[in-house]
Amino acid sequence: MSNELQNIKNRFGIIGNFPVLNRALEKAIQVAPTDISVLVIGESGVGKEFIPKIIHSESKRKHQPYIVVNCGAIPEGTIDSELFGHEKGAFTGATATRKGYFEVADGGTIFLDEVGELPLQTQVRLLRVLESGEFMKVGSSQVQKTNVRIVAATNVNMMKAIHDGRFREDLFYRLNTVQIDMPPLRERKGDIHLLFRKFSIDFAEKYRMPELELEPSAVHYIENYAFPGNIRQLRNLVEQMTVVERNREIRVEKLAEYIPMETHLPMVVNNQNAQKQNDFGSEREIMYKILFDMRSDINDLKSLTSELIKNKGTADLSNQEKNLINRIYSAEQAQPVAQNSLLYFEDKSPVAQNAPTIMSNADDSYEDIEDIEIEENRPESLSLQNNEKDLIIKALDKHKGRRNRAADELGISQRTLYRKIKQYNLED
Repeated sequence: MSNELQNIKNRFGIIGNFPVLNRALEKAIQVAPTDISVLVIGESGVGKEFIPKIIHSESKRKHQPYIVVNCGAIPEGTIDSELFGHEKGAFTGATATRKGYFEVADGGTIFLDEVGELPLQTQVRLLRVLESGEFMKVGSSQVQKTNVRIVAATNVNMMKAIHDGRFREDLFYRLNTVQIDMPPLRERKGDIHLLFRKFSIDFAEKYRMPELELEPSAVHYIENYAFPGNIRQLRNLVEQMTVVERNREIRVEKLAEYIPMETHLPMVVNNQNAQKQNDFGSEREIMYKILFDMRSDINDLKSLTSELIKNKGTADLSNQEKNLINRIYSAEQAQPVAQNSLLYFEDKSPVAQNAPTIMSNADDSYEDIEDIEIEENRPESLSLQNNEKDLIIKALDKHKGRRNRAADELGISQRTLYRKIKQYNLED
């Protein structure tokens, strides 16, 4: 790292050694001596405001005015007057002539923060200033000149704003002569603990309290947190903990109370519509229901295969279809079976005993084909069977034995429910 870059970090209190951050600072130092416009892109809270300060302090304008304008905080009806000034009597309440920021900052730098929030009418005026340095006060017909360097920043997706007609494309390219990207904090994991320590020292001195320290597990936790509010969120977190926490050694459990780690697990939504369709009390039962639904779908697919074979016959089946049926039914047999108990297609692929009987003789007789039942006598499936049985009993009890409603709640056909009732001996 160059001495110039390190001096800039020390002067402005910038913490971190992330390569993208260093590149952004180096670019700001490089363009500072020129007068070209700069657009700083980055999420809210990443520290975009440091870039225009660095540019101004390293430019030939450093002894001239530096003005910060938050474009999103000024009402649309008064922003033209704030930026360009107004004449006496230009509108109600204009009791005197007023200078705007562009007139006051002549020879210096203006930082337009949240420039994406500018109204379209103001964008037209700003474009004229960028192109010719000329502007007119509100209520005046006299053209004035100004020599101002503009640095803008935004957290808005400018391409989308242009597409939606909320920002002028020509103004964007005029502002974006040089673009500097500020990385979000979640991409600077190695800098998070450094920033935490920096803020801890600052607030300990401010409030005259001992510094906060993170345990190793808490360091790992905070470095893997997303920080949607970026550096601003981290700073507020440290300030809050400095004031509130008595124990200055922060454990991961305490840290999780302030910034709970985001999870993407399924949640049970407990509203009336969901209650009508799902009366299960735990996530485990929901998982069992999902498995139950998947197995029911397999049953239905096998039943459909059997019907197709009855109606179509093997004569019209391709080799690929025969191989597929062989593979599906033979996969259900976990226990070894005798050779003479298996049926074969012409390619000699074994078909389990519980598969539909597929013959290759000329008369294609299918009278003996029965609906498929999945064999579930294996020890590893007993737990799933018990839970499936419990789900069926619950659904039947809830709907007082009305099988059509129970089948709708379970998400299966009435035919499949009837077959399961017979399998588990649940007849009334």
